[in-house]
Amino acid sequence: MNGPADRLSLLDRVLSPMFELRLVALPPGRARRYREAEWRDALVVIERGHIELECVGGGRRRFVRGDVLWLIGMPLLALHNPGPDAALLAAVSRRRTLSRRPKPAARCAR
Repeated sequence: MNGPADRLSLLDRVLSPMFELRLVALPPGRARRYREAEWRDALVVIERGHIELECVGGGRRRFVRGDVLWLIGMPLLALHNPGPDAALLAAVSRRRTLSRRPKPAARCAR
């Protein structure tokens, strides 16, 4: 049976150097305007609290700790924290700038 202890969290995970983790805090009673570019290529996990996604049409959908979101291509206006406690979102995405080592020069067969 799944319970609160079975919820996904990224906070204590060791990520491959190919990925980066960004934490976004949303204070109680506050909203954050939705900007699609901010969430590009990211899987988002609700780590603490809960949020409501406000759609362009005015409806809202609530998500709680452990829920996994993909926020690209969504008709959203804002992310809201209607709760009494701060909400924390963890967004993991591919690292955009990897330190790349130069490839060794190609060798020609003789």
